[in-house]
Amino acid sequence: MSQPVAHRRTAQPAIDAERLLRRVEELGRIGRDPVTGGITREGFSHADREARTYVMQESRAAGLATSVDAAGNLMIRTRPPGTAPARPAVLMGSHLDTVVNGGRLDGAYGVLAALEVVQACAESGIETACEPVAAAFSNEEGALFPQPFFGSSVLAGRLDGLPREPLDHDGHPLRGPLALAGGDLDALGSAVWPAEALAAYLELHVEQGPVLERARNRIGVVDGITGRTVLTLEISGSAGHCGTAPMPHRRDALAAAARATLAVERLATTLELCRVATVGRLDIHPNSPNTIADTVRLTADLRDTDAARMHRAETVLARELQDLARQTGTRIETLARTHSAPVATSARLRALIEESCRETGAPYQSLPSGAGHDAQVVADLTPTAMIFVPSVGGVSHVPHEDTHPADLVLGAEILLRTALKTAAGPCSTAPLRG
Repeated sequence: MSQPVAHRRTAQPAIDAERLLRRVEELGRIGRDPVTGGITREGFSHADREARTYVMQESRAAGLATSVDAAGNLMIRTRPPGTAPARPAVLMGSHLDTVVNGGRLDGAYGVLAALEVVQACAESGIETACEPVAAAFSNEEGALFPQPFFGSSVLAGRLDGLPREPLDHDGHPLRGPLALAGGDLDALGSAVWPAEALAAYLELHVEQGPVLERARNRIGVVDGITGRTVLTLEISGSAGHCGTAPMPHRRDALAAAARATLAVERLATTLELCRVATVGRLDIHPNSPNTIADTVRLTADLRDTDAARMHRAETVLARELQDLARQTGTRIETLARTHSAPVATSARLRALIEESCRETGAPYQSLPSGAGHDAQVVADLTPTAMIFVPSVGGVSHVPHEDTHPADLVLGAEILLRTALKTAAGPCSTAPLRG
């Protein structure tokens, strides 16, 4: 159990820039490829567990209390639960898992900044109406286990949308890796938060796009978060010798998958049914140079800020895949589907972020998020808001993902100020609304 925090009394909680940047650097070494420099910390992998251990060690060394719920979510508080009167939480955070060969900041920066805010509050000894709590949500990316937003979905009570026995892309069950992370697949209900336990959710993130950098603004106030539907498709054909099987009689799963990939792309290009549509993963069997593929699994990722458009795009894709299966003699099945609806952020919380920017003199602007985030899932329970800092070159999910250190510190400062304003608000009986 964590030791009580030795409070360092200050006039106001303050961000320790050196400590924050040190943690960003140290965490960025976990899962790093020495050749490409990319970070691979797929959710519930060994590297992901190592990252979680690092954050827990840093938190406990600071005298903070840590806990892991049944969904594998890591929570960081100033005091262990039950040692003080219960207060609704101002929850802050993001995720520690990454895509394959991704960047060091996506998700991880938001967790470390939230930790810094909770630690700064503990060191100052400040008491607020709401409790500042930092969270590292499990498996946000869904890179290994195709259940993105797993941790935040459980916290928000979206249990019906999860398979009874989640599997990774190779058919291995989640149960064991979740247990290694401190979770329990049979007790997910215990990780669901009631709405009254939350006052608000704040998520600080790198922009992952070029808007702020091009406009020379240092803070983005997110007004809405894109919706996202991820389909895991399996195309089944028939294997055969690539030199002896006649072309007219082939049931080539890979050839069908190529056409399916182009069909997904057309949703956002020729048909303009959604903002973006991507096939980002192909698993081919037997994946031999002289054998016709008999099975291909692929992921189709559809995104838009309009729920009706997303539904239309998915409907059209389903019809096109049926036609493709008939034309190619293959079978095309949807093995898994995850969906997060587009959401608008809280106007009241946006106003508090903007007030914090004016206090610091930071140039800011409103903008939507083209990427999905845990914030849109937690929005089921409580008002949410997001703060963006610029991405150098406007890139993300790549090894050279980066943000200037001064912007990383500024973002944490804006998060701290906004969290304190929110925590001082009407937290005693009901969450903030609007």
